[in-house]
Amino acid sequence: MTLTTEIDLKGLVRTIPDYPKPGIMFRDITTLLGHPSGFRACVEALVKPFHDQRVESVAGIEARGFILGGAAADRLHCGFVPIRKKGKLPAKAIGQDYELEYGVDVIEVHEDALSAGAPVLLVDDLIATGGTAVAAVKLLRRLNADVIGAAFVIDLPDLGGCARLAEMGVECHTLITFEGE
Repeated sequence: MTLTTEIDLKGLVRTIPDYPKPGIMFRDITTLLGHPSGFRACVEALVKPFHDQRVESVAGIEARGFILGGAAADRLHCGFVPIRKKGKLPAKAIGQDYELEYGVDVIEVHEDALSAGAPVLLVDDLIATGGTAVAAVKLLRRLNADVIGAAFVIDLPDLGGCARLAEMGVECHTLITFEGE
């Protein structure tokens, strides 16, 4: 029996109703991150499908993707690339717009973060509509990186994010599903 089969990861996720606005069920992974065995099992399960693949870097989306992506990069013995909100990176960066419920936002990556053809794994805590993840894939591809997959702790499948990544040719690996959210 492995660590991941002994730990109920879904049971370690706290649900906060009506946050950040009424009708939203916020899935808070800080309780999972704070559980030593749960955090270790989560990272182990996130990277398991990618152990036999060549991964040069893990790209993590700000902010929880930094926590998970850094741990995944350590486990895969590769580098880490931060994908940040606009204006947060110190060197020359390229950006990608993505739509929010009310407006547009931008994520950025350093223009020299990856070499052409570099195999990259995208990591974040949750995929819902996929807007940020799709923007991240577009951004990584603009650097000519090879996005070999995307890994998320939580999937809200009714919102279609993994399907949007699949349309881009990116396989989506998730650990926990919350239906109807």
